[in-house]
Amino acid sequence: MMRDDMRLHAGLIGQQGSRAHLNTPALVIDRDALEHNIAAMAAFAREKGIGLRPHAKTHKSYEIARLQIEAGAIGICCAKLGEAEAIAELGRIDSILITSPVVTDQAITRLIALHPALSELRVVVDHALNVAALEKAAVGLSRPLGVLIDIDPGIRRTGVTSAEAALDLATVIKSSPHLRFDGVQFYCGVHQHIASFEDRRAGIVERTQYLKDITDKLSAAGAAPGIITGGGTGTHCIDAELGVFTDLQVGSYVFMDRQYLECDLTGSGLSPYRTALFIDAHVVSANTPGMATIDAGFKALSTDGGAPSIVAGAPENSVYHFMGDEHGAVVSRGEKFLPGASVTLGAPHCDPTVNLYDSYHVVRGNTLIDIWSVTARGRSR
Repeated sequence: MMRDDMRLHAGLIGQQGSRAHLNTPALVIDRDALEHNIAAMAAFAREKGIGLRPHAKTHKSYEIARLQIEAGAIGICCAKLGEAEAIAELGRIDSILITSPVVTDQAITRLIALHPALSELRVVVDHALNVAALEKAAVGLSRPLGVLIDIDPGIRRTGVTSAEAALDLATVIKSSPHLRFDGVQFYCGVHQHIASFEDRRAGIVERTQYLKDITDKLSAAGAAPGIITGGGTGTHCIDAELGVFTDLQVGSYVFMDRQYLECDLTGSGLSPYRTALFIDAHVVSANTPGMATIDAGFKALSTDGGAPSIVAGAPENSVYHFMGDEHGAVVSRGEKFLPGASVTLGAPHCDPTVNLYDSYHVVRGNTLIDIWSVTARGRSR
């Protein structure tokens, strides 16, 4: 069945000014800004001598993953097995790390089935029972399954909670003939959105020393981690400076949502990355002076990051308010809005906003140039 976005918009591709004719709400990528961001992060990694393993949970897109690989990424991350399956199915993505433990019998069966389709499939673990289950399932594989130990940075979500626990788990993995101990993962999620660069740096320096203490103990015991992966968009400059990670799991840099735009990523107050993701909407009602109702509400935007920014279509002092499932309000004192007028929003939190849509509408300037599937939309298991 043809995707609805293709049915509605395929005929607009290549037509000058066709962005204005999109049915809304529509998820829009500025192709030039996207390419700039991918190239800028790739150049940063080359300069710092660190690998990039971008996180596809941000974009859930085969096309964007391919662009990242072509720019020099050593592979991609997927938060869930379903994301990895959806992206791997399309081919030409050879290295995937699944960054959440895969523990149920049914999920492990799928993991083992995915393994032959990739040159490198890796998964994180944080418990010996999971290692035992993976070892049992991997017996028939022609090559070992790569395994990384997930280390808890202190948020108690996933991961082992001490150097001793990491060493015990490494011993179990190394004694499993059908598994391969590849390294460790360490993601300080709570630090990524600390607005102040110096405050963020202080927190990451302390947590990175904790990570280094663990990796040093693993190495001393004969279990040196070949891969030390983690970090994110908010901390990538600091992570590279500290020199412990072998590669970075940056994700949101491709889009730069409002949450990251509010952070000083580099310490200079300037961002090397541009906003590339937008939600286009239209005014559907304008009967109250200084206010317009647009066709983008809870179903068009994630709400965990607060309200979106208003990028175009309203004065600079305008404010967005959610008005229910289907609608939002744009409030601007003294402004007279007209039904049918265009309003462009910036995503407050890109990852869950992307997951609300089937397609990206890719534009250059005001012209629609392509429509990309959100390949792994809804693949949360």
